[in-house]
Amino acid sequence: MSDAAILPAVDFTPWPGALADNYRARGFWIDRPLTDLLGRASEPAAAAVICGTRKFSYAELDKLSSRLACVLATRGLKRGHTALVQLPNVAEFYVVFFALLKLGVAPVNALYSHQRLEMTAYTEQLRPALMIGCGRHQLFSSREFFCDLQVRYPDIQLLVLGETEFAEDLAMLLEGSAQATEEHRADFLSAGDSPPASIAQQVAFFQLSGGSTGTPKLIPRTHNDYHYSVRRSAEICRLSSETRYLCALPAAHNFPLSSPGALGVFHAGGTVVLADSPEPGHCFDLIARHKVTMAALVPSAVALWLEAHHRLSDERPLNSLRLLQVGGANFAESLARRVPAELGCQLQQVFGMAEGLVNYTRLDDSEEKIFTTQGCPMSAADEVRVLDEQGRPVPDGETGLLYTRGPYTFRGYYRAPEQNARVFDRDGFYCSGDLVQRDAAGYLKVVGRVKDQINRGGEKIAAEEVENLLLTHRDVQQVALVSIPDAGLGEKSCACVITANAKLKPPQLRRYLRELGLAEFKLPDRFQFLRALPLTAVGKTDKVALRAMMKSKMLQKKREESA
Repeated sequence: MSDAAILPAVDFTPWPGALADNYRARGFWIDRPLTDLLGRASEPAAAAVICGTRKFSYAELDKLSSRLACVLATRGLKRGHTALVQLPNVAEFYVVFFALLKLGVAPVNALYSHQRLEMTAYTEQLRPALMIGCGRHQLFSSREFFCDLQVRYPDIQLLVLGETEFAEDLAMLLEGSAQATEEHRADFLSAGDSPPASIAQQVAFFQLSGGSTGTPKLIPRTHNDYHYSVRRSAEICRLSSETRYLCALPAAHNFPLSSPGALGVFHAGGTVVLADSPEPGHCFDLIARHKVTMAALVPSAVALWLEAHHRLSDERPLNSLRLLQVGGANFAESLARRVPAELGCQLQQVFGMAEGLVNYTRLDDSEEKIFTTQGCPMSAADEVRVLDEQGRPVPDGETGLLYTRGPYTFRGYYRAPEQNARVFDRDGFYCSGDLVQRDAAGYLKVVGRVKDQINRGGEKIAAEEVENLLLTHRDVQQVALVSIPDAGLGEKSCACVITANAKLKPPQLRRYLRELGLAEFKLPDRFQFLRALPLTAVGKTDKVALRAMMKSKMLQKKREESA
C-alpha cells in the first residue's frame, strides 16, 4: 500500500491549550485511549455482547479485536490511516471498532441504511485505506460499487462480512487469524506505537452529524473527549456489571454508542444485547429472554412499544426493564407520562448531539423534571448559552438558540472551514441549531430547530410546539408538522397525523388546538392523515421526505382540479 495516504495524525481542530490544561487538571481528560474501556471488566469471562445465539465474553472481544488489528497491520494498515465501516447491529461491529482503535486507524461508522450517495461522499472526504461492509447490504452484494471506487482509489482494501465472490469474508478472517496474530504480535505492538497520553490526544474515530439535509458532516472525536463522555454518562446512569443493555437503535449512532450506550456498558462490565431493530415484538422477546434492565429508544419507537404493550395480555416480558432512555428527538410530555405508567419502568430523557453536549434527566429527579424537560448538561465543565438572533442572552424560560462548549464538545467539523465559520462563535461556542428554553436550575426544554421553523407570512411557528399539543389529543398517535409552499404567505403548515380513529377530522383537531389556547396563526393550515411517518436512518421523523410528499400531493391535486 502506498504511504501517500498516511497522515502523521488525522487532522482536526484541537481545544485551546488553556482549556485542555483545565480539563486535565479537573480530571475530565485522563489521557487514556478508548481501548482502555475493554480492560475494565472485573470478570473477563463475563458476557460483553449477546448477538442472536452467539455470546462474546470480554476476553473474547479483546482477543478477536487484537487478532484483527494484527492481521490488518500485516496488510499495511497503520496509525494515521482512516477506514469506512458499515455493519448492522452485530457483534462484529464492536470487534472491528476496537481493532481499528488498537491499530490507530480512525474509522467512520456509517449507518447501515446509508446507500451509494453517502458512502461515496465519505470515501471522497476521507480517502480511506480500508472499507468494511456487510454482504447482506445492497452495496456489497455485488462487486459493482467497490469496483467503481477502486478506479479512483486503487489502494483501498475491502473486507465483507459474509461470503462473496469478490471480497474476503471478515468472519472467516477472524476465525483463521490466530496464527497471524502470534507471528506479528510483536511487530504490531512495537511499530511506531505512541505512549497512551499521546494517543489520547488524537482522533479516535469520526461521528456523523445528525443533520436532516445533505450528506452528514464528519465530527472528529478524540480518545480523551469521548472517554470522558462515556465515563460520565455511565456514572449518571448508574451502570454496573449487572446492567443488561438492549441496543435496538443503530449501533453506530452516538446515542446507543456512548450515552451511555455500549461503551458505557463495557466501562461498567455489563452486557450489551443486540437487536436488529426497535420492533416491539422482537425487543420484548429479547428483554424477557436475557433479563434486559435498560434500553434506549427514539420517540417514534416508544409510541410503537406503548401500542404493542397495550395489546399484550401478559405483561411479564418487560418485568426486568428498569430504565428506558428516550432521546434523538423531542419527546412529548403526554407520551413521557405513559412510560412508567404503562411500561412499568423509569424514564430518563436524553438530549445529546454527536458534536458533544449531552443532557440527562437524573434518576432521582422529580417527575415534573423528567416528564417536561430533556435534562441538564452532564458535566460541570459544560458551558451553555441560550441566545437570541442578535447573540444576546435570553431570560430563563424564554426561547433561544443553544450555544455550547466543553471537554467533550468538538471544536470543528472535519475539513469544513466554511461550515465551521457559520456554527462557531468567536469564543469557540458551537451553535447547535436547537431552539431551547432553560429554567433556573439549568434544565433544558427543546422546543424546535432553527431549520424546523415555519415562516408563515413573517410569523414564526416552532413545529414541535404544535406537534406536542396535538399529541395530547387522545386519538393522535404520531404527528409531524411541516411547511408547504404558498404563493401568498411563502409557507403554510401541514400537520401529518397518524390515528386509529377513522372518524377524526381536521375541524375537530383545529377546535381542540383553539381550546388549548394556541394562536390562530399557529393552527395547521392543512391536515394530512397517513398510515406511517417516513423515518431517517436513526428513527427520527424524516421531514425532508414528508415535505416532498406533501408538495407532490398538492401538485397532483392542482392537476386534477385543472383537468
